[in-house]
Amino acid sequence: QQIATLMRKKSEKLAGKLLIPSSNREEDLFRVEPLGQFVMKPRRTLKGHGNKVLCMDWCRDKRRLVSSSQVFFSYCHKWTHSDIIIRYSTPHLLRPPSKVDSSSVFTPVCLGLDNKCSVYPLSFDKNENMAAKKKSVAMHTNYLSACCFTNSDMQLLTASGDGTCALWDVESGQLLQSFHGHGADVLCLDLAPSETGNTFISGGCDKKALVWDIRTGQCVQCFETHESDINSVRFYPSGDAFATGSDDATCRLYDLRADREVAIYSKESIIFGASSVDFSLSGRLLFAGTRVAILFGHENRVSCLRVSPDGTAFCSASWDHTLKVVLFYFQRIYDAKKNSTVVT
Repeated sequence: QQIATLMRKKSEKLAGKLLIPSSNREEDLFRVEPLGQFVMKPRRTLKGHGNKVLCMDWCRDKRRLVSSSQVFFSYCHKWTHSDIIIRYSTPHLLRPPSKVDSSSVFTPVCLGLDNKCSVYPLSFDKNENMAAKKKSVAMHTNYLSACCFTNSDMQLLTASGDGTCALWDVESGQLLQSFHGHGADVLCLDLAPSETGNTFISGGCDKKALVWDIRTGQCVQCFETHESDINSVRFYPSGDAFATGSDDATCRLYDLRADREVAIYSKESIIFGASSVDFSLSGRLLFAGTRVAILFGHENRVSCLRVSPDGTAFCSASWDHTLKVVLFYFQRIYDAKKNSTVVT
């Protein structure tokens, strides 16, 4: 009995130490350290396209990027110059996931209004005949709107205006899996950043964002809160959430574990749809490209926006025929008296 009494007193004492007032607990839960002053420094304006730049992506070496335009040229830009690589007939382009030497091979995938997906094993030799190496990998019954390599260079995901997504074998061109669930054109897709890469998300004109299991071809989650077409989807760096950009002039954040929408990002002054979204490397910031891009000096709609692999810069492609590379960082000042950093 004495032991039981002693244990009861100890438990009551510990309970008193562990008890935190509910108000403080809630404040601690939602306390987020201020970012500081967001500084953006435009570093390069890349010119060379003769028409609207529709798509771009970074190379793994962070020193080059590849872009495509409505006049059906593909360029590989180094920050100091630009070189024509290949002429092609489609307005979307993507780099493979493998880590390759920037001076050797570059393998973009091209797709668009001809309903085909073509792969070009390229090098930076201007005298090489690239058209002879063109290989058609995928074929849909309507235009192709987006594509994404899986974690293997040998498999490719595509999205199409026929309302479907598909998984293809790059070497044989064989259809491995088809994904049916959208009621209208599929406009975008993104692969989960996990090592397994067994899920991806797609968005389309039916206002839905669908989560797919690549192995089974089944839709495992459906999110339907947008009021217009979903133009862009992007996974959160951890893979537990994703963001969407829509023609309803909002960006939304969805939590896959909670199976619900958790945030809406909008601004009264922005009346046009978000055409592209991307996260910063840490996931703290969400970038969105809109029809009016005042901050970065574009003179027309921003069609695509991508953060560099190291998270120190991003590039925006625009209908004004240019691409702009912007460095960004947060400026903080150390307060010796408070022994902490303060927002400038």
